[in-house]
Amino acid sequence: MLTDGIISHYALGGAVAATFYLEPAATLDADVFVLLPNADGTLVSLSPIYEYLKSPGGIESREYITIGDWPVQFLVPANELEREAVAAAVPVDVEGVRTWVMLAEHLVAIALSVGRAKDYIRILQFINEKAVDRKILLTVLETLGLTMKWKQFEHRFLAGGS
Repeated sequence: MLTDGIISHYALGGAVAATFYLEPAATLDADVFVLLPNADGTLVSLSPIYEYLKSPGGIESREYITIGDWPVQFLVPANELEREAVAAAVPVDVEGVRTWVMLAEHLVAIALSVGRAKDYIRILQFINEKAVDRKILLTVLETLGLTMKWKQFEHRFLAGGS
């Protein structure tokens, strides 16, 4: 899709991306954040992606397109945090294919911003497994206005802070 100009950049996010840093966790789908060429940020259509992937056998179902055995949800970054996470993604090799994955620090920041119970659990996994650089994380959180939310998280889940 990159070569054919359907998307201009992408990064894996969510639970699938977290498996590059943590023990695998159960998930129903893969989240792929995409930057679209010529998207002005107002109203975008993902139909070029779906059409592109249906021709080699992808199956569209609700907000997913199933590729092989994986339901994949394509998402356009909704805010500055997600845009920065895609821009800062790092390349990894997945079975000989160069794949872009969000940094652990951005995954934690996104989980913090979403704030569901499963997001807090994932944040604790990143911290307990020392899979994030705390200095980089704090810089990301400060830059994106999440410092207060982080302090609340620390107070609630990390015995008042670290």
